[in-house]
Amino acid sequence: MNLDALSKYRPLYAFDLLGFGRSSRPKFGSDPDEVEKMFVQSIEDWRQAQDLNKMILLGHSFGGYLVSSYALKYPDRVKSLVLVDPWGFPKLEPDGERARRVPLWIRALVRILSPFNPLGVVRAAGPWGPGLIKRFRADFKTRYPEVTEQDENTVFEYIYHCNAGSPSGESGFKQMNQDLGYAYKPMLSRIGGLRKDVPVTFVYGARSWMDVNSGHETQNLLPDNHVEVYSVKGAGHHVYADRPELFHEIIDTVCDALD
Repeated sequence: MNLDALSKYRPLYAFDLLGFGRSSRPKFGSDPDEVEKMFVQSIEDWRQAQDLNKMILLGHSFGGYLVSSYALKYPDRVKSLVLVDPWGFPKLEPDGERARRVPLWIRALVRILSPFNPLGVVRAAGPWGPGLIKRFRADFKTRYPEVTEQDENTVFEYIYHCNAGSPSGESGFKQMNQDLGYAYKPMLSRIGGLRKDVPVTFVYGARSWMDVNSGHETQNLLPDNHVEVYSVKGAGHHVYADRPELFHEIIDTVCDALD
């Protein structure tokens, strides 16, 4: 629902992160620093293979964290950063407001399941995996109407097969997490080192669990950068699917300002 609109006026490259989707699935180690370096280097290797000089980098969720890390290491290659409901920005505050809002039983469940990969239950379900996703993520049916109107099972089958293989990127992501989904190396502790000439745009879903305050805090940490923060009404974590037209308008605005 996004590719045609975003490629209408400029070249668009869309790729699966290393270890996810149809990208190769290497084995990640257990050191969070090394895992992050491996992800970031894969983006740089991809850029070199595509012979691109400078890019507007757009990342969603975990992708937003990784392109931020990439921009810190390779600022010469980044024309602008667009972070869509990015994961991994806030610092862990065990006694903070967010932690207090999490019920005790959920905290206990997180600790019990922490040794396992997040989607292990989907793989363990075998042929019942697509049905399991369909049951717990029924929202996908209404989120992708152009696909589900033709065959409602297509999206569920796709999500299942993207995650039914070896849990490579998923394992890497797990190593970069600490309690309750916080990043081992929070981006707010590092983003202040971004070069001054790299503009940053945050696009949050107003109904998302991601904290829009991270975007505003980044504005304070980067007073010499151009930092915009959008909160899209009626959208959750998947902003690009919940409000695609408005999402395209925001991205076009960002890109047009750089042309």
